[in-house]
Amino acid sequence: MKQKIFTLQKIYKEGVAALTEAGIAEAALDAWYLLEYVTNISRASYYGDPERELTEGQVRQYRDCIARRKSRIPLQHITGEQEFMGYSFYVNEHVLIPRQDTEVLVEEAIKVVRAGTPGMKVLDMCTGSGCILLSLLKLCPGTVGTGCDISEDALKVAKRNSERLEVAAEFVQSNLFEHIEEKYQLIVSNPPYIRTAVIEELQEEVRFHDPRIALDGREDGLYFYRKIIKEGKRYLEDGGFLMFEIGHDQGSDVSYLMGESGYKDIKVKKDLAGLDRVVTGMYNKR
Repeated sequence: MKQKIFTLQKIYKEGVAALTEAGIAEAALDAWYLLEYVTNISRASYYGDPERELTEGQVRQYRDCIARRKSRIPLQHITGEQEFMGYSFYVNEHVLIPRQDTEVLVEEAIKVVRAGTPGMKVLDMCTGSGCILLSLLKLCPGTVGTGCDISEDALKVAKRNSERLEVAAEFVQSNLFEHIEEKYQLIVSNPPYIRTAVIEELQEEVRFHDPRIALDGREDGLYFYRKIIKEGKRYLEDGGFLMFEIGHDQGSDVSYLMGESGYKDIKVKKDLAGLDRVVTGMYNKR
């Protein structure tokens, strides 16, 4: 019996059809990324030779990837990577997938670091994959960085990314500031901030595959902001900055909490969609 031949174009169309039928929002794009992942082919090569044949192994692997994506496993958990600030980060089920919105936090942190003294010490609270801290250190050479997280599994991912990007950073397993001993000129954080009741309304990819511990901001979504704002003052140098990523409807609440706790020059920065995304404040003990 003659073996069935599968070309790049044929298997790609099969993948698009399967993901479309499953209701995946960006079926064509995800099917392409998975084809790229399996075959290591560029778009130029694909269009130059769409009739190139795949091996049996490639066909099996691609179909397996498509089946996993149909079951709402995030694309990034299948490929094991996500781009952030122009760098490729390793990700898995133990960390939040880096999102473009979070790049606003890094961009604002870069402004603070470059305006400060050389060798500035930065703490990344709830570091997860390490994408915030490592991008900042990569883009601001000479900065000294520490990332902390309650999850040992998340810290393994962050350390792997530190090696991947060839950036030196210290990582500490800590329930917020429990095992933090030094003081910093800048503390950045993307803490869990989704209200508990809202989590069940999120996309399946997020609800079932992002670590719940990294999502749940308790009843009003502000639990970790309150804790970090209050306790963070002990770990900031005079004139040090505290900077958060926030949910689109949390700018006023987080700004109020920071002002009430003695932070000054509080600013809210919007993301590319025009939504509140980052809150920054300075703490001066004197």
